[in-house]
Amino acid sequence: MQKLISKFTETFGPSGLEDDIRRVIYEEVKNYADEVFTDPLGNLVAVRKGKDPRLMLAAHMDEIGLIITHIDEKGFLRISSVGGVTFYQLIGQRFMFANGTIGTVYHEKVDSFKELTWSKLYLDIGAANKEEAAAKVSLGDMAVFHHSFVDLGKRYIAKAMDDRIGCVILVELLKRLYGQKVSQELVFVFTVQEEVGLRGAKSAAYKLAPRYAVAVDVTRVGDMPEAPRMDVSLGKGPAIKVKDSSVICHPKVRDLMVKTAEKNKIDYQLEVLERGGTDAGSIHLSREGVPSGVMSIPCRYVHTASEMVDGRDVENGVTLMEKICLSPEWSSMGQ
Repeated sequence: MQKLISKFTETFGPSGLEDDIRRVIYEEVKNYADEVFTDPLGNLVAVRKGKDPRLMLAAHMDEIGLIITHIDEKGFLRISSVGGVTFYQLIGQRFMFANGTIGTVYHEKVDSFKELTWSKLYLDIGAANKEEAAAKVSLGDMAVFHHSFVDLGKRYIAKAMDDRIGCVILVELLKRLYGQKVSQELVFVFTVQEEVGLRGAKSAAYKLAPRYAVAVDVTRVGDMPEAPRMDVSLGKGPAIKVKDSSVICHPKVRDLMVKTAEKNKIDYQLEVLERGGTDAGSIHLSREGVPSGVMSIPCRYVHTASEMVDGRDVENGVTLMEKICLSPEWSSMGQ
């Protein structure tokens, strides 16, 4: 999976501009599904046809970034966030636009970082004036972190692990299930605009009307120095979510996930996330309600240019999802 993680994380795709990453994912899934289509909002859907109950598996393909709000006379770009970008972490970071233009973020003179605000930040693309800058970029253009994938051995660092790692898991899952008999219909949904409000998952769930759903995303950890107290760590297995700000996971779905992990001797952790959410937050409220769960990959330094995951958690995550999809218990759970 290492090559796939590298390919996915290094592909451009901020919220609302997911075309490039959607094409990359499409090429990976087109030969392993019975039907593949893109819906009006831009979600990519791969269908593995079967009987009811339909199970929706979702991972978002968008990433956080910046957007140009103004180009000044000297060619400097004023910026704002697309998704959960923390401005004080941007100083000296490189960003890339869809056309390949690269720049770095810096700030106006401040006496203390406490004075730092979005209005004091700018992106420098090396332009000498407004005309030169406007020849490269335009108002409203978006940029993403410009960083490469790094293999640290058992662990990996890259931008956009949130949530390209979830996309990798769904692609690998679809490939593993190819040729295997699955009792229920599976729809693999690579969603758009999760980082700006769980938007793609909302429309996808309405159209697909699944009986159940499982979102695959990353979660924060508590295993770094002076980290907030949280019982999730790298290398101890994928996390089965109990609650976050957007959803209280349905107990029947959560219990099936736990039971499946324990039955197959797959390392797992339970996750209670005090703030943040996933696509399950939109999916579970669709139509008359969709019992939903979440499998999370522990991730350090979420929403930075160097998000870190453990390859063993990713591999165990694929295996857990495979066993979940093969479980005959979905049809007997009821509503």
